[in-house]
Amino acid sequence: MLFKRDKSKKRDGLILDLSEQIKHWLKASKKMAWCITEAEFNRIPPPPVLTEDERQQGFTGIILCYGFGDDGKGHADAVKSGKLAWDYARKRMKRATWQCEYVDFDRPDDIRLRPEAPARPKGFYYAKIHLGDKFLSNTVSQVRKMLSGDTGCGPEGVQLLAITHPHLLEMMNERKIPFMALADYDVAPYGFNDFFDAPQIFCSNDTMGLGIGNVDRNYPLFGIPVLRLYPGETDS
Repeated sequence: MLFKRDKSKKRDGLILDLSEQIKHWLKASKKMAWCITEAEFNRIPPPPVLTEDERQQGFTGIILCYGFGDDGKGHADAVKSGKLAWDYARKRMKRATWQCEYVDFDRPDDIRLRPEAPARPKGFYYAKIHLGDKFLSNTVSQVRKMLSGDTGCGPEGVQLLAITHPHLLEMMNERKIPFMALADYDVAPYGFNDFFDAPQIFCSNDTMGLGIGNVDRNYPLFGIPVLRLYPGETDS
């Protein structure tokens, strides 16, 4: 068995209450001078309800995410949203970090939101998350084809581990939960517009790592999280 079972904790306990997630966002925004305004925090609506049926499907909880920048079409810049969270991990977390040379958020031509993925909202938004442990034997390509209405992780995976739920890194380090493949990002490791890899995020030997894996290859240590996205702030 690749991962230990932590029988002392319910899976629901993996995901923090909204109030705790907001505290983590406030802390990160202050430390990184992201200038997320008090008004934006005040406009965060109540989270959606995780139904019993969704729990049976394997969804663990509801996470609070943030879309930075603009993609030129009125949506968030998903690459920037991941980059800023990774910058926070490297500069402000006490844990050591490692980054593969072939995945770099500062090379936006070589990393993108996959073409079939939904655009991300600007500002705060919610996602119901399945941590992807049931996909340990699947490839990213296979999981992408299974998705119907749901989607994979993009910036949400980096924000989850670096900002709102860093305790999950320790659980990864202890092999209590799988590592994560971020199926909504495409990476062209050598440039030339050859997008055949997806980022992988993990914690091993007390180090948080950002790597890549071929979308058509199975990596047994990596789950493939699935999201059900919900807009946060609305104009209504």
